[in-house]
Amino acid sequence: MGFYEFFGVTTPFDPDCTFVSSHILSPLALGVFRLALAIYTLVALVFILVWNGTKLHNLDTFFSYFTNLCYVGMCAYFWASAVQTLAFSSRLRKAAAAKARPTEGREYPLQQWPRFLQLLHVFLACTIFVFPFVVTIVFWALLADGAFSSEFNSWKNISVHALNAAFALLEILFSRIVPQWSNIPILILVLGGYIGVAYITHATQGFYTYSFLDPSHGTGKLVGYIVGIPVAAIIILAIIKGVCWVRDKIFARRAPRPQDDEYHLREKGSRV
Repeated sequence: MGFYEFFGVTTPFDPDCTFVSSHILSPLALGVFRLALAIYTLVALVFILVWNGTKLHNLDTFFSYFTNLCYVGMCAYFWASAVQTLAFSSRLRKAAAAKARPTEGREYPLQQWPRFLQLLHVFLACTIFVFPFVVTIVFWALLADGAFSSEFNSWKNISVHALNAAFALLEILFSRIVPQWSNIPILILVLGGYIGVAYITHATQGFYTYSFLDPSHGTGKLVGYIVGIPVAAIIILAIIKGVCWVRDKIFARRAPRPQDDEYHLREKGSRV
């Protein structure tokens, strides 16, 4: 097994089009759903950045927080997946209009791109399935004091510490993606890398992004958090894989499959 195959990047890449199809939504509907979330997360990010820069004057600390980095990643994922899914839907429609065989047109741009970009998309999808739940659990369990101290804080914290997990859950339920165990090293690497970012921030800007990273509160607690959060991420990944298994069992037989697209809808005299 090669490097790319280990992480689920096969040749050809994603032959069943699982990254751009759903058990319960047509490709067009899935693409529109992802686009809606992409627009919301982008608008939220821009508004938060503008507010931090003009009202709070702390824009230089924005990218020091794991929450914000994860939200940027979520925004990037929904834009990338929306573009790929809508391109997939467009090709299906063009093939259907040309009365092509049902197997023609069932492709999307990422399948033709360099394998490195395919690998990055696989990694990004896995982080979007796992990290929003880590962020939400840690925030509301440890850091939520003052979360609703103002209208802006209330909206921001609902957006980045609650809706983020809701968006991730909807993506899990509506997509056909199943995260791979082989992505665990990437999750740990990202979390470990963030620890470095947090302590670089302290060294250069003089504050801890999260209070539980302050060693003055006790080395034992610090080690517990540093070890416990990656372990929690792995547990969340296991739960998500279980949810995906149940999803596929429930929906696979009675809901639209990738091949039940515009071709068959056309034959039945209906349209998406």
